[in-house]
Amino acid sequence: MAFLIVLAALCFLMFAAYRGYSVILFAPIAALGAVLLTEPALVAPMFTGLFMDKMVGFLKLYFPVFMLGAVFGKLIELSGFSKSIVAATIGLVGRSRAILSIVLVCALLTYGGVSLFVVVFAVYPFAAELFRQSDIPKRLIPGTIALGAFTFTMDSLPGTPQIQNIIPTAFFGTNTWAAPWLGTLGALFILAVGLSYLDWRRRKAAAAGEGYGDNLVNEPAPFEGGKLAHPLVALLPLVVVGVCNKLFTDLIPRMYGETQSFLPSVVGNARPVVQEVSKVAAIWAVEGALLVGILCVLVFAWRAVTAHLAAGSQAAVGGALLASMNTASEYGFGAVIAALPGFKLVADALHTIPNPLLNEAVTVTALAGITGSASGGMSIALGAMADTFIANARAAGIPMEVLHRVAAMASGGMDTLPHNGAVITLLAVTGLTHRQSYRDIFAITVIKTLAVLVVIGAYYVLGVI
Repeated sequence: MAFLIVLAALCFLMFAAYRGYSVILFAPIAALGAVLLTEPALVAPMFTGLFMDKMVGFLKLYFPVFMLGAVFGKLIELSGFSKSIVAATIGLVGRSRAILSIVLVCALLTYGGVSLFVVVFAVYPFAAELFRQSDIPKRLIPGTIALGAFTFTMDSLPGTPQIQNIIPTAFFGTNTWAAPWLGTLGALFILAVGLSYLDWRRRKAAAAGEGYGDNLVNEPAPFEGGKLAHPLVALLPLVVVGVCNKLFTDLIPRMYGETQSFLPSVVGNARPVVQEVSKVAAIWAVEGALLVGILCVLVFAWRAVTAHLAAGSQAAVGGALLASMNTASEYGFGAVIAALPGFKLVADALHTIPNPLLNEAVTVTALAGITGSASGGMSIALGAMADTFIANARAAGIPMEVLHRVAAMASGGMDTLPHNGAVITLLAVTGLTHRQSYRDIFAITVIKTLAVLVVIGAYYVLGVI
């Protein structure tokens, strides 16, 4: 019965998310409903002492990353730098390789720190124009954008500043550059297989005489160029974020050491505030890199940005609040579920997977799929079972860097089920439906999930990290 209560809570949250209801509202309802059916007297204590505590703790660590990433992405959009990058990439790769062009553009933007949601809005107009001119079915655009923005640059490539690559650092004491060889190998697998699949779909459509399509929804005006920033100038903020992220990752531990403490300047017997730098160094590095990137955009595109800075920054902060609160609510939900007797049955079942890396991968990707969120599912899994993963890995002699990379990549596997927020946004922006385009998104999801197995196999066979 205890297991069925946990399963019902998970299914209820998945159903609510699929139907478009706010996770911020329904995550506590689902969690406390499970508590009510298990131990009614603990509903209030669980809400205040566990759900809210974990939710606020997540926001304390990660909200600045969400906010700075959203502001940086919005400035890239307002400055016209995203348009310049798209135009330059198309010119370099060629319009005959429309799918490759859009994948590369999305990859460049996301690896540079631009929010996945911003990439969808920024790239879609150019993808539509390019696919129209190449007479490629519009229904392939969502799968193409998903490959470029939701996969290898989100959590596979070392150093990516996306939140899915940052969350494991707080649990494993690693940094965003963890397991660079394994991450790069996984990224190459995803890119090669994903492009092969999309090109096969394009050729199949062409053989059937299918073109771009007619009577389509949300069609943007054809891109006709205009005065854009030089591509090198447009690329500079993205390069700056990547370089500064690496520099700060190395410098911060040297500057601060393992811990830092200070005494607040208040009247009375104040206790020293002690900060364990090793647990937040990677987060500080990304925040610092994004701040420098924002300043870089302002320096080179002050006039273009300032005209819409007020409205743009408000939209960015609003989006960051919503995204971070959604994930934080799921994190609180996971903490409550993990405290229930039914979850112990789930954990015990997962323990039957003898291999530590497979155990972690299955747990993370399963919870990411259930919640419809890579960051949310990974936060739930690591928040509940990180100590177990660490103990098993140490017993098997597996470095924490490998745990980091497997967890990050697994989170971006089955998370893109139909109720995933990014999937819903992508389809809404492109004016397509699940029936038209989800098949290709799901295929990319399967490829991404298989890449985790490739990385685990490469670690055991080749011994590379």
